[in-house]
Amino acid sequence: MQFTYRNPARSTDPGRLLPGARALVVGAWGYRRADDPEPDRDPEHSGTSGAVARYARSDHYDRLREALRPVADRLREAGWRAVVVCDDNALVDRAAAHRAGLGWFGKNSLILLPGLGSWFVLGSVVTDAPLPPSLADEPAAPGAGCGSCDRCRSACPTGALVEPGVLDARRCLAWLVQTTGTFPEEYRRALGGRIYGCDECQQVCPINRLADRRHRPPPAEAGAVSAVDLVAMLDSSDQDLLATYGRWYVPARDPRYLRRNALVALGNVGDPGHPATIRCLRHWMGAGDELLAEHARWAARALGLDTEGPGPSGDR
Repeated sequence: MQFTYRNPARSTDPGRLLPGARALVVGAWGYRRADDPEPDRDPEHSGTSGAVARYARSDHYDRLREALRPVADRLREAGWRAVVVCDDNALVDRAAAHRAGLGWFGKNSLILLPGLGSWFVLGSVVTDAPLPPSLADEPAAPGAGCGSCDRCRSACPTGALVEPGVLDARRCLAWLVQTTGTFPEEYRRALGGRIYGCDECQQVCPINRLADRRHRPPPAEAGAVSAVDLVAMLDSSDQDLLATYGRWYVPARDPRYLRRNALVALGNVGDPGHPATIRCLRHWMGAGDELLAEHARWAARALGLDTEGPGPSGDR
C-alpha cells in the first residue's frame, strides 16, 4: 500500500531514522481477541452494523510501542542510541520482521509467525548497537510456509491477491476505504458491511484457525469497537466522527470519507424497510455534497429504494 512504499528510499533505509543504524530489534504484538460483544443500539437508528477489522478495534500499536520502549531504554542505558518505530511509514515493518526471522510472508502477503499465525502488529527498535543477527540463513520465499494451501487467495472478496505474497492494493478493500475520491463502483458490493479494514484472508487461514484452537484468544478489551451503527455514524457531526474514529486513517482528515464508506456499507446491509435508513439516505442524497449524494443514490438503488425524492437537507 502507498503509505510505506510511496517513498521507498526512506522506508527501506533505517539510517534515515537513526544515522549510523546497525541493527533492528523487531517485535510482534498479538491482537486476536475473543469475539467482541455487540454494541448497544440506539432505538432511533436502524441497528444496521458496519464491521471493523480486528487490528483497528483498539490501539494495538500503542501497546506495541509500550512493549518495545524498555528494549530501547536498555540499549540507551548501555550507551547506544535507539528509536522505537511502528506504523508510521518510516520502515517496512513486515520486511523487518521477515529479515529478523519472526515468520514468513504468507500467500496473503502478511507475516505468519510459526504456530501463531498472522494476527499481529509489528514494530522495531532501530539502534546503532552492533547486535548479532538472529538468522544464519536467508529468509524463506513468500508462501514457503503455506505449502499447497491457497485459501486466502480464493477467499479475497476482490481477487486482490494476484500471486502468492503479492497484493494489488488497488483492489484491496482495506486500502480502498482509506483512499480519497469515489469508492470504485465495481468493488462496492464486495465491501459488504465492512466499514474499516478486511479480515477475510486471515479468517480462512488454517494456521490462524489452528492457533485459535491451541491458544484460547484473550477476552475483548474494554472499549474495543468491533461494529459501528451505520446510521448513527452518518448522523454524527464532523467533530464527533473525528473524535470517535480519528485514530483510524481518515484521508486528509476529512470525515466525509468515513460517511462515504458508511453509505456503501449501508447500501449492502441496510434495512430498506426501516424509517431511519430511508431518512438517512434521503438526507445525504440532498445534502449538497455530490460525492456523498452519488454514494447515497447508489445505496438507495442497491436497497431497492426510490432515488428521485431526496427530501429537505434538514430532514435528519
